[in-house]
Amino acid sequence: SAEVEIELQFFRDLIDKLSKEYNIDHERIYVNGLSNGGGMSARLACDMPERIAAIGSVAGAYLVDLNECPGGVPGIFFHGQVDKVVPFEGGYARSFPIDFPNIAAFVQDYAQLNNCESKEAGILETENVLGVRYEGCEPGADVVFYTIADGGHAWPGGKPLPEFIVGKTTQEIDATRLMWEFFVEQTGKR
Repeated sequence: SAEVEIELQFFRDLIDKLSKEYNIDHERIYVNGLSNGGGMSARLACDMPERIAAIGSVAGAYLVDLNECPGGVPGIFFHGQVDKVVPFEGGYARSFPIDFPNIAAFVQDYAQLNNCESKEAGILETENVLGVRYEGCEPGADVVFYTIADGGHAWPGGKPLPEFIVGKTTQEIDATRLMWEFFVEQTGKR
């Protein structure tokens, strides 16, 4: 749509402007976000894969059709299984007339786009958090997925927001730290 094209151009222009003003390593341009920001991260991976080194998404609201994407951008995803804003099982949310995809299926489709096997290797298991890494991805296109059994629409390890609005904010993991470690690990692989 025209709106999406305007948003994409904003990010292209932003990267260009910052590149002129700062010494930016173009092999290390990472994007991440929460909710719509997570959805935008997936959109940028789809539409600007040559400019994005890796993406991170927390409680992502995914509206991108992965069938239109070339793949190849590493991604790390976090999602609470009791998210009421962007439901883990997909479907319509309480506040938005949008039919969201099933999150686990979306991440698996993203992994398949990166030529990963459907086989997952466990990388972390706590009382309420399960982290998996898809195996056999094309070099430099890793995909990692953390599900938070009791997690809401919140940033794991972040400052808790009101539970009646977003649900529980887990402190069992720190999404910021895990995301950064993932980003650094991806640098220079492609």
